[in-house]
Order: sequence, then C-alpha cells, then structure tokens
Amino acid sequence: MATGGRRVVVIDDDASIREVAAVALSAVGGHEVHTAADGTAGLDVARRVRPDAILLDVMMPVHDGPTVLGRLRDVPELREIPVVFLTAKVGNQDISRLDGLGATGVLTKPFDPLLLSAELASLLGWDE
Repeated sequence: MATGGRRVVVIDDDASIREVAAVALSAVGGHEVHTAADGTAGLDVARRVRPDAILLDVMMPVHDGPTVLGRLRDVPELREIPVVFLTAKVGNQDISRLDGLGATGVLTKPFDPLLLSAELASLLGWDE
C-alpha cells in the first residue's frame, strides 16, 4: 500500500507544531490528518477516526505522551495503532526510555516538514 491516504492523528499542545505537521503530512505525504491539542482530545479523535498511526508529543500539560500511550493501549479498538513519539529531547538516554514504553518509534523536534512524511513512513514500514 502506498503511503498516501493513511489517516494520521497528531497530538501536540503546541499549535504551530500541530499545524506544520498536519500540512507536511497532508501536502507532502497525501495523508488525511486529524489533530488534537491534548491527550484527552487525542483519544476522542482516535476513537472517532481510527487512524493508521498517531504522532504523539511527549511533553504536554495534564497528560504527557507516555500517559496518553498507556490510555490508548487500554482501549481495545485503539490498542494496535502504531504510536510514534514526537519530542524535543534528543539525548540517547531519553530516546531509549521512550523506546522502552511501547511506541513504534521516536521523531525529534524540530523536524523537517519536507521529510516528516517519509520519516514516519520509514518508522512504520509504509511503502514509499
């Protein structure tokens, strides 16, 4: 299956990151993108649209990314959706800790909007 046409949910408390990621994934990758500003809204969006992947910010107020990931895994219909963390923390120790939480992978901020779709596809094994 080609990468275009996948449904991706972007959950990030930073409006500019959400907007850039949404435009990059839709315009460059051809994906249908839905966004949420926090984990609770992200869970609601994911339940509604049943995405092919979730791009999840690590550091958010109220519920951080690892907490949201745990909640996603508690919902049977969302349990198998691949989640990729999006983080500004780029230390090897930080990335190793995030990898150990059950996400499919980690992408770092700032990201190149022109490469975001390809990097997500590579982590998820989607055909280019």
